[in-house]
Amino acid sequence: MSFFKSNKEIKTGDLKLSDFNQIWTKFCFLDETGSLSDQTDQYFTVGILKMSQPYYLQSKLLYERSKIRFYDEIKFNKLSKNNIGFAKTAVDALFETKSISFYSYSISTKSDYYLKNFDKNPWTAYEQITLKLLDVALAEQEIIILVADYVTTPKDIHFEVNTKKFFNTSKKRLALAGVCRFDSKSNDLLQITDLLIGAITYDIKLKKGLVTGSKYKLELVDCLKNKLGTNSFLKGFKNHSFSIFVDKTNHLNTLKTEKNNVESNEKGLSS
Repeated sequence: MSFFKSNKEIKTGDLKLSDFNQIWTKFCFLDETGSLSDQTDQYFTVGILKMSQPYYLQSKLLYERSKIRFYDEIKFNKLSKNNIGFAKTAVDALFETKSISFYSYSISTKSDYYLKNFDKNPWTAYEQITLKLLDVALAEQEIIILVADYVTTPKDIHFEVNTKKFFNTSKKRLALAGVCRFDSKSNDLLQITDLLIGAITYDIKLKKGLVTGSKYKLELVDCLKNKLGTNSFLKGFKNHSFSIFVDKTNHLNTLKTEKNNVESNEKGLSS
């Protein structure tokens, strides 16, 4: 019997603490790749891996690590012959785990849309992009908990506080229970998020002619594309579990527009 009981007659904003069995609580693991302040890098991606029970995937990865005695951190930008095998094993484990969702948003820092719609301060722009992605990831009757990769920030930047405050204010309810940063070295789920957004961004850069192609990076890119049944991430992708948004070259589409109009097709690109 399912613990969660959905009652659509009760509006999300009217739910009480006593209605706990009608409220989903999801963990979101967030990571980013690229730099908003480095114009030579151009593409910046934020990704969220969402699940109800992190235990299942985490325990699977710990088991796979113990089998081959592999305990190093896996990052897309550091893929090599020594870790590509486990990186692909981690992706396999992800697709074998039920009730997992992934969302990502990629944008060119040189695009008109980015320059017109995001703050010139890269740290503030990062918060704004995170809020947009959380908006897409949040479902009705759901409260999420955000675990983000740790990055050193200026003293006047309060990402954890601002993200929770602004998101809950915009939703007019408790939608984001809390935000906490962890060093990705200590968390396999943050590392998988890094692999996913790294592969997506690398494929976009490859199609744009911004990178020449690295053997082990391309191997993981192909692994992910084969899992999803797509040939490219350049135009984004969507199926029942993955929602990959890419700012279009004409820079007229917002994340919200793509959310409403993206074609749902497990074997093809989104429109």
